[in-house]
Amino acid sequence: MSKLILITGASSGFGRALAEAALAAGHAVAGTVRGEAAARAFAALHPGRAHPQLLDLSDGAAIGELVAGVEDRLGPIDVLVNNAGYGHEGVLEESPLDEMRRQFEVNVFGAVALIKAVLPGMRRRRGGHIVNITSMGGSITMPGIAYYCGSKFALEGISDTLNKELAPFGIAVTAVAPGSFRTDWAGRSMVRSPRSIPDYDASFGPVRQAREDKHGKQLGDPAKAAQAILRLIDSPRPPAHLLLGSDALALVRQGLSERLAEIDAWEALTLSTDG
Repeated sequence: MSKLILITGASSGFGRALAEAALAAGHAVAGTVRGEAAARAFAALHPGRAHPQLLDLSDGAAIGELVAGVEDRLGPIDVLVNNAGYGHEGVLEESPLDEMRRQFEVNVFGAVALIKAVLPGMRRRRGGHIVNITSMGGSITMPGIAYYCGSKFALEGISDTLNKELAPFGIAVTAVAPGSFRTDWAGRSMVRSPRSIPDYDASFGPVRQAREDKHGKQLGDPAKAAQAILRLIDSPRPPAHLLLGSDALALVRQGLSERLAEIDAWEALTLSTDG
C-alpha cells in the first residue's frame, strides 16, 4: 500500500538512499533539502511522487509550517523519518560549548520539533510511524564524539519513551541505530574541533586516524539499509529499536554485556541504599 513518507536530509546518504527505494516501491516522498539545486535534483527522481521541501532544521518556526503545507498539498503523512543530522568530532575538553548546542539543535531539537508537528494528525487518525535514525553511538561510546553520542543517546531515550506514549493510539516509534555505513557522515558532514591539548594524543589520535582511514570503505551499504527500513515501515508490529550492520550488532552486544557485568559487580553497593 502506497504511503506518504516525510524524510529529512533527503539529498544524500541514508536519506537519499531511502527516498530512492521508497519511490521505487511506489510510495510518495516529501524530502527535506537545504537548497534550490538539491530541490531540483530531488524532484527529478520521480516527477509527481518526489516532493522536495526546503528546510533548515535549526529553524524551529519553519518546521510546523512545512508539515502543515505538506499535509495540505499532499495529504496525511503516514511515516516520518528523522534522518537529518551530522556528527561532531572532538575531545570534550577541547570542544566549544556552542558546538554542543548546535549538535543538539539539529540532532535532537529539530527531530523533536518534527515529531511534535506530525503527531496531531497521526493521533487524530490513530495511526502512523515515526522512525528516528540514531546510531550505534546512541548505545556505545568512544573517545572524541561525546557531543554526537550525547545527542544520539538523547534521541534513543526520547524514542523509547515516545513509543510507550503513542502505543495506545496505534502510532509506532522505532529508533534505527546504524553502524558504520558508506555515507558522508565521517567526511564533509563531520564537524571537527581543532586539537589543542597534547595529553589526549595517545587516546584520541588513533581513533581519529582510524575513522579517516575507513571513510568510504565502511562495511555498511546505504541501499541495503534503505531496504531494511522499508521492511520496517511495512511491518505490522515494528520494533522499538533496530540495529543496522554487523558492527553495530557486535559492539552494542559487547557494550551491554560489559554494562551488565559492572552492575553485577557493584550490586551490593547498589542495594545498600535501601531503607
